[in-house]
Amino acid sequence: MSITVIIHLAGADTMMAEIDEMPDPTASYVICTNPRTRDGKPIIYIDPEAELIFFPWARITFMEALPSDGGQDNFESFFRD
Repeated sequence: MSITVIIHLAGADTMMAEIDEMPDPTASYVICTNPRTRDGKPIIYIDPEAELIFFPWARITFMEALPSDGGQDNFESFFRD
C-alpha cells in the first residue's frame, strides 16, 4: 500500500509523490515514485521515465502524509450532518 505525500523542498515548489512506507528516521534520503505537481502535471526537471526518485533529507523542509482511501475511517470528522 503506497502513501501519498506532499513534499516541501527547500527552494522549489511543493510536489506530490507516493512512498511505500514511512521513512526510517536514520535514513539520509526518501525514496518516492510518481512525482507530480499538486495539480497532477509532470515535473519538468524530473525525467518522465524515472521510476524511483531519491530526495536527500537536507533538501526536504517537511512532508505531509495524506490519508489513503482505505484509511478514511481512522480520521475524526469535524462537521455536522
